[in-house]
Amino acid sequence: MIRDTVAALPAPGPLELDDLPRTLKAHDAELARVPAMNLIEVGGDGGTAPLPLPLKVGAWNLERCLDPEGSAAHVADCDLLLLSEMDSGMARSAQRNTTADVARLRGMSYAYAVEFLELGLGNGVERDYCTDDFNARGFHGNALLARGALKDPFALRLYGQRQWFTSAEEPRLGERLAIGAVVETEAGPFLAVSTHLESACGPDHRHEQMRGLIEMIDAAFPGLPVLIGGDLNTGNHNDADWRAEGLFDLARRAGFAVHGGGDEVQTTRPSRLTRFPERAMKLDWLFTRGMVLEEVEIRSSLGPDGVALSDHDAILGRITGLQG
Repeated sequence: MIRDTVAALPAPGPLELDDLPRTLKAHDAELARVPAMNLIEVGGDGGTAPLPLPLKVGAWNLERCLDPEGSAAHVADCDLLLLSEMDSGMARSAQRNTTADVARLRGMSYAYAVEFLELGLGNGVERDYCTDDFNARGFHGNALLARGALKDPFALRLYGQRQWFTSAEEPRLGERLAIGAVVETEAGPFLAVSTHLESACGPDHRHEQMRGLIEMIDAAFPGLPVLIGGDLNTGNHNDADWRAEGLFDLARRAGFAVHGGGDEVQTTRPSRLTRFPERAMKLDWLFTRGMVLEEVEIRSSLGPDGVALSDHDAILGRITGLQG
């Protein structure tokens, strides 16, 4: 588990990867040598006062976050945001630190961890948006933002096979991860966790990722109410249905309630980067334990101009009570 924090993640130095074997062992040795992959960036100014209930939460895969201003405005009513696919120092998103920008625009604290160090500029469509022919940092990851303090932040790399390390089109160093922190409210503290499970796999793989995450939570934060949210990539394999995922029963056995905003409501759509999706999918969820979550909704990612801010819609809900 990653616990060390910094105000700004250091840019990676030159990487000599051409002759590196495409193995888990070689990947993990290289990963350990990149400081930013083993740190959490914290910043913003959300204040220190405990948050009152009810508290509006939103989980949203922002697909690189090409428009931080529009995205921040779209969830302006949220007190807590669980974000994934957030770029920092990528040419395709104008080299911006998109998490820091959204936090600044919303007056929030943030914690950010790097899921992948991108070794290229992205896929063919993403290259159309590049402002440079290089990445200033090449970071792509997950974030947690709050109108209040984020205490004891952590990041956890999830079970994986380093599928993206061998990709010819989008080579990446890293693995899927979860980032979380303790959020103080007037009713007591709870643990908030933003996560992103693997897409290039089947349900057994995602089951192992969720199992490892829940085991870590139970060991490191016993007794705290928990909110887990994000893009779980459920059913994102071989045209399968999300109901085939074993991670739902796993979470329920561990005491979690599952919130999807309606069984038939899909959460993906065409966007600037995902132009021709073959199907709509239900990938985005909120899991809760030890709290009451109400008014769960799927919010369209279409902006005021009718352009999608992401290929995912956001899932939102209201925490109205904590159960000790």
